[in-house]
Amino acid sequence: MTPRRRLWRGVALATFADASSGGAGADAPYGLIAQGAVITEGANIVWVGRESELPAHAAVDEEYDGGGALLTPGLIDAHTHLVYGGDRATEFEQRLQGVSYEDIARAGGGIMSTVRATRSATESQLLEQATARATALLHEGVTTLEIKSGYGLSAEHERRSLTVARRIAETLPLTVRTTSLALHALPPEFAGRADDYVTESIAWLRAQHAEGLVDAVDAFCERIAFSPAQVARVFAVARELGLPVKLHAEQLSDSGGTQMAAEFAALSCDHLEYLSANGVQAMRRSGSVAVLLPGAYYMLRETQLPPIAALREAGVPMAIATDHNPGTSPTLSLQLMLNMACTLFRLTPEEAWRGVTVHAARALGLHDRGRLMPGLRADVALFDAAHPRDLAYRIGGTACRRVIIAGQEVAL
Repeated sequence: MTPRRRLWRGVALATFADASSGGAGADAPYGLIAQGAVITEGANIVWVGRESELPAHAAVDEEYDGGGALLTPGLIDAHTHLVYGGDRATEFEQRLQGVSYEDIARAGGGIMSTVRATRSATESQLLEQATARATALLHEGVTTLEIKSGYGLSAEHERRSLTVARRIAETLPLTVRTTSLALHALPPEFAGRADDYVTESIAWLRAQHAEGLVDAVDAFCERIAFSPAQVARVFAVARELGLPVKLHAEQLSDSGGTQMAAEFAALSCDHLEYLSANGVQAMRRSGSVAVLLPGAYYMLRETQLPPIAALREAGVPMAIATDHNPGTSPTLSLQLMLNMACTLFRLTPEEAWRGVTVHAARALGLHDRGRLMPGLRADVALFDAAHPRDLAYRIGGTACRRVIIAGQEVAL
């Protein structure tokens, strides 16, 4: 069957093409084309440019007039923890009363309180709740997202979390990348035996990989979690299995985890509030993406900013993600993260936008999306906006009008 060709015209295009990638709009901020058009064929983009330069005999099966709306690549949320049970509103109240995140964790709260709720939930409950969360992101224009495990912390429950994440991609048209995060916290049954837990988690990882449940491996490298040496043991196995790695790094202190992750060519290092100059240079050399998580920074009322200027100067690509989780970033709005990245971290609106498109795709190891260019996937979103900066400026609400994934419109 011949793929259907569709024309999108009457739109402003934010292509996010640049000098290095070429493509239409590469000479303008945001890769912007004020009066643009896009032709898709099946699941892919085949032409992008000014509407006035449409090929004279571009036969199409369907034509859409955007009425001046903004067409962008589909948004990409490169760091989420969507599969979990319960909530942590009580801990939110405790933090407002002066109890620190670390004190809550050491008292058995934090991640472990979610582990207990997740273990007690049924698989169908986890799927229903996680699908609702993913649907909320879809309605904002998110077409690709990552989902981590890490709230099971046993062979059975980590496998179940990854299975639920895979099932979300069968329920919704989203692309879902799954990440094994067994090294998220030390479960109580392994109290005082962190090295033994690492050994167990390696066995789980091998089984998860054999079942096709995992696309990448992550870990929480921090003084309340796991040391660089412990994480490196898991990363060595991931490399053996051909799985890319990423790291929760330097969120609460400078552990040196980023330098260790760079030795494994990590796709990304995430959080990074306490990232050192040496860590920045390690990321520059390894090509790792800095995934900034303004929702967690805001929720924890942090005061230590990630070293944005140093990352920018070193040319380290910066992505933005929701870090959706029940404890430290219970947001389901990637558009709000655009605003927070600008207001809290002082990114420019264009940097923030590239952080949820081009660089977010790179943080997931995906090279077929994130820009509007011929040959890439036809994952696009149409917004009620005249310019990309309008969406970074707004606080609350969603301006997403239509979502197209692999060339097919999604009912919102």
